[in-house]
This record gives sequence, C-alpha cells and structure tokens, in this order.
Amino acid sequence: MKKYFEFEKLGTNYRREIIGGLTTFLAMAYVLAVNPIMLSLDTVPDLPDAMRMDKGAVFVATALAAAVGSLFMGVIARYPIGLAPGMGLNAFFAFSVVLGYGIPWQTALTGVLVSGLIFIVLSLTGLRELIINAIPAQLKLAVGAGIGLFITFLGLQNADIIVAEPNTLVTLGDLSAGPTLLAIFGLVVTIIMMVRKIKGAIFYGMIMTTILGMIVSLIEVPTKIVDKVPSVAPTFGAAFDAFFHDPASLMTTQFLVIVITFLFVDFFDTAGTLVAVATQAGLMKDDRLPRAGRALLADSMATVTGAIFGTSTTTSYVESTAGVAAGARTGFSSVVVGLLFLLSLFFSPLLFVITPAVTAPALIIVGVLMVSALGNIEWNKFEIAVPAFFVIISMPLTYSIATGIAIGFIFYPITMLVSGRRKEIHPIMYGLFVIFILYFIFIK
Repeated sequence: MKKYFEFEKLGTNYRREIIGGLTTFLAMAYVLAVNPIMLSLDTVPDLPDAMRMDKGAVFVATALAAAVGSLFMGVIARYPIGLAPGMGLNAFFAFSVVLGYGIPWQTALTGVLVSGLIFIVLSLTGLRELIINAIPAQLKLAVGAGIGLFITFLGLQNADIIVAEPNTLVTLGDLSAGPTLLAIFGLVVTIIMMVRKIKGAIFYGMIMTTILGMIVSLIEVPTKIVDKVPSVAPTFGAAFDAFFHDPASLMTTQFLVIVITFLFVDFFDTAGTLVAVATQAGLMKDDRLPRAGRALLADSMATVTGAIFGTSTTTSYVESTAGVAAGARTGFSSVVVGLLFLLSLFFSPLLFVITPAVTAPALIIVGVLMVSALGNIEWNKFEIAVPAFFVIISMPLTYSIATGIAIGFIFYPITMLVSGRRKEIHPIMYGLFVIFILYFIFIK
C-alpha cells in the first residue's frame, strides 16, 4: 500500500493521509445536505411532484457518487482529491434545465450521463486536455466567478435575505423573520470560522445552525440519528428512461446545449481544481500535471456513475485543498474520503433537519470562494473585460449558467478580432461562437 501510493517519495504516512482525508470530507460534507435540497427544488413552492426528485434517493445517490468518484481518483490517479456532485452544476441542473426549460429531471440525468460518456472518450483520446487548453484562461476564470455569484444569489434567496419585488425585481427581505435570522447566524458563524482558518468550517457552521434551529424550535428535532439507508430506486437508472420512452427529446438543440453546458462547466471545474490542489501539494512537475489523463478519466467515470445513481455531474472539489493543508499528499486520502461518504449513508435522518436556512450560508460561502477568480482577470484590457464581464453578470441576472456562458463566448471572438488579436483565437472558439448563436435563435 505504501509503495503504491509512494508514501516515502512524497514524505507522508498513514496518519497524515487519514487526517487529510477526514479534513477533506468535513470540508465538502455539506454537499450531502445541500444537493438533495437543490435537486428536489425544495425551496421552490407550488411545483408538481413530477418535477421534484426524491430527496432520500438523491441523498443516497450523492453519497454513492462521492464515494465511488473519490475512490476512482485515489486508486486510479493517486491524487488527494475528493469528488462529489458539483455545486454550480447542480444549480444549473435544477434551476436552468428542470425549472427554467421545463425538461423532466430524468432527461436532465440523461444529459449528465451523455456528457460523462463523452468525457470518457475525450479523456482516453487526450482531446479533453486539448479542448481545455483551447479556451482562453480569462474566460475560464470568468465562468468560475460567474457561477460563484449565481450560487451566492441562490443562497441569499433561500435565506429570504433577498426577495422578489415587483418594481425593482429584488429587494432586502424581512431580516427579523426567524428562518432568516437563523441563516444570518449561520453565515456569521461560518465566516468567523473561515477567517480563523478552521478546517471544515462550512460543515461545522451547518451543524451549529441546525442545533440552534432546534433549540429555538425553528427546526424539528429528529427522533433518531442512525437509520437504514433510504431507497435509491426513485432515481436509480432514470438516466436511461429517455432512450427507451422518449428518444426524440434527445435529438433537440435544447438537449445539445444542455450536454455542452455540462461538458463545459465540468471541464474547467475539474481542470482548475486539479491544478490548484497539485500546486498546493507540490505535485506539479515543470508546470505540468503528472497523470493528468488518469485524473480526468477518474472524474469522467464518476460523472457516469453519479448519473446512473441519480445525481447531477460529479466533479473534483476544490475543498480538497483543506485536506492537503492538513497533510494529504497521495490518493490514499481520497480513499479515506470515499469510505467516509459510504459511512454517511446510515445518517440519513439528519438530512431532513437540514433546512434552506441551514444550507444558505454554505451556498453563500462557496460563492465567495469561487469569485476569488475575479482578481486574476485582465480588466485593464477591454477586449478581455467585455466578454468576461458578460459571463459573470449574466449568470445571476438571467438565472442561467448556460446563458452567461453563451453571451460571453459570443462577444469574445468579436472583441478579439476588432482589437487585432485574431491569432490568439483558437478555432474551437469560433465553433462555440456559432453554437451559442444557434442557442439564442432556437432556444431563447
């Protein structure tokens, strides 16, 4: 075991790897509560039951996807990176695809499955790395920051800190309301712990908010903590339904855009995380990532597995940097993360005490972490600033990650051509320009 994971070469041991794996798990465990609420559209009232995914089934799918994905990453790629359903991608799945486009969640899962299968092919052939390199770094940063703003906006809405207003579209909510005050408490506590660099701050913040909510009777006290694992039957295999019952729905421009968006967002989520974690762990060699192909393959396989179980795209988590900071250097820590996610399956009763007020601070803080990319965008170059700004601002304002990406990617070739930087535009960007023009013609 030590030889396979190169403990001696990387200067680590079982204790450091286990502590690192536990730290990574605590930093990303909030997804077990947030993802079921997100995909079930629990915060959206007056929806037909057919539009909502079963929370218990999604909880199981989330834990299994995270477990299998982390094990893949640890054993195949040997990187200290945990995987789970991505926060920005689950928001796109629930609010853009299902709620916005009115597409059945079963068909949306098919989109995730197809994107994962395409990922596997691209990873095996090396095309995935080629496409990632074709997208300009400035737009990659803008996409991450835009998703961060979108997630923060969702969190503020879920907490009723920001509410709808007929004249101004949005306004400040009633901050004296009990659930809103509870969310504000959770936000403040989590921020304090984050500033103090406490590992697993988001997870601990959710626990403290939940406990306070039960003390003040805003959250119902659970009758038990450990229970049998909920059934995954309501979502398991649903990704295959469209192939047998409605294959025509898979031949539309709308479905193509959904698959492309899943592909695109996961591209840069994974690439950015791999580079960030590997750099922090000192694993980069000559500015290149060793075993990058294996890491991308593990991520692709995790997406397919998650889609089959019944959850949105599974991706590498930047919270893994917390585990690296605690000492993790090898894939053994990812194996630890995977085993902990499997263990979490038996604590499903806790899922139902996690209310929107509890998860809202987690969404807001994740958004804060993601918008840090803004500082690296070349705002002093207008031809870069325009498409980057449109990507970032369009996501929360249009309530659509896909629309934000489309607008920015349409403007990028235009501003770069006019500024005389034609040689810097990769041919793939022209292809995306055409695709997104068609997106607005046929969908919007």
